This record gives sequence, C-alpha cells and structure tokens, in this order.
Amino acid sequence: MNLVIDIGNTLAKTAVFSGNEFSSFSSFEKFSVEHLKGLLTKNPSVKNVILSSVTNHDRDISEFLKSSCFYIELSETTKIPIENLYRSKESLGKDRLACAVGAQLLFPNQDVLAIDAGTCVKYDFVNSRNQYLGGGISPGIDMRFKALHQFTDQLPLLKYQAFDKLIGETTDESILSGVLNGVEEEVRGVIERYKCQYPELKVVFTGGFMKFFERIFNISGKENSSIFADSFLVLKGLNVILNYNVK
Repeated sequence: MNLVIDIGNTLAKTAVFSGNEFSSFSSFEKFSVEHLKGLLTKNPSVKNVILSSVTNHDRDISEFLKSSCFYIELSETTKIPIENLYRSKESLGKDRLACAVGAQLLFPNQDVLAIDAGTCVKYDFVNSRNQYLGGGISPGIDMRFKALHQFTDQLPLLKYQAFDKLIGETTDESILSGVLNGVEEEVRGVIERYKCQYPELKVVFTGGFMKFFERIFNISGKENSSIFADSFLVLKGLNVILNYNVK
C-alpha cells in the first residue's frame, strides 16, 4: 500500500492507496512525525511513501521515512509519467506538478487544464501528447480579501461567504462582489482562452474552493462533457508518481 503526503500552505493532507484505489484521507493544520507514526500504525501494510511540500516542513519527517520504507520526496529530479517542458523546473511548485499528473491520469492523451483553487488559483496544462507546458498563478479568494484589507486604510477584512449579487449596496457587499465576481470572470476568461487554442479541452477543478466553482459551472460529475471536479486530484497525482517510481 502507498501513503501520500501533501503539505500545502494551509493544510497537510494525506491519503492511503492500494494500487490506484483510494482508501482513506486525513488532513492536519500542522503535520509532525507523531502524526506520521499514527498513520503508519493504523495502516501497517503501507510500504511506499511520497511526500510533496511547498513549505519548509519538519525534516524529521523525511529522516524517519528514509529509515522505515521506500520513500520519495517529490522534486524537479523525480521521474514522472509525463514529459515536463516547464523551463524553470527547480521553481515549479510540487503541488502543481502533481496536479498536472492527476489531470493526465483522468484524461490521458487529451488536452486538459487543471485548476487548483486554494491559497492561490493555479492553472496547469497538459497537452494531448502528455506534455506538461505550464500554466498560471493568481491570488486565491482569501488572499484577495486579505490584500484589500492590508493595502488600504479603511476596508475591512472579510471572509468568504455565499454571495450572488453583481451590485454591492454596502462596502462589505462591494468587496464580496469585487472578489467573487472578479475571480469567477478571471477563471471563465482563462478557460475560454485555452479553448480557443485547444477546442477539445477538458477542465478539472480541485482545491479548497472547488465547491465555489462547482456551483458556478454547474458541474454534475461525468455527465458534463468538458468540466469536472475532483477533490483529491493532487493526491491521486502523487500516487501515480509514486507507483511510477516503485515500478
């Protein structure tokens, strides 16, 4: 069995896989060696582990894993099942690469755009030749609220809430309108620009704000012909990378 660990800017997420089959999921605000030992105790059949981190995580975690199982820490030198054509591989976020691999798993030999809506909104594109080309990064929803508050003297700090109006009738509503309608129009526009170049494009949403975009794009599973959602896309991509290196 495989243990997959994704340490992000906001949460650490873990999943256990049997082959390609998803078994269990956990999330932690901070991930430690004690959490890791607990997961391995609950899942004694785990033999292979991959860790992806976009933060300076506790190095004791890596040292413990090196001594106890087949272990990979995802980096620009890790072998992956798609061709990476990104020009600055050393600065490519590990979660972005895993997200791209996860998207290619769902749509092999097709043009696919993965949109990870979390701390940032990250766009990652794999073409029909299974080549990762890159994408884009923009501020996430919470980051936009924080920026409006931090870089002005008067605007309050708001948090995400459901809001479906165009015209804000108070300052709070105006902020909600600007942030939520703004990010919606950004994502719609980016998708349309990709579709102009790649008419058969598939789109997969993931990340903490995935539900926001699910509602906007009326995503209803595989009945939708071009836009999908998968909460575990990054974890699935990491598992594919781990299996590829084990084999």
